Amino acid sequence: MPLARASWIAVVVICAIAAIGTFVGGYAGYGFTIVAVGLAASVNLWPHAT
Repeated sequence: MPLARASWIAVVVICAIAAIGTFVGGYAGYGFTIVAVGLAASVNLWPHAT
């Protein structure tokens, strides 16, 4: 697995954990923002058309 792909996976996982934590803590607005960042990072994991 290339380092770039591993780093994007790490970003998505960290965002998922952080979003869960903020939702549990009652900060829904921040949670949705973190989810949006995670979704934006996950775009880099889609297969590229070559």
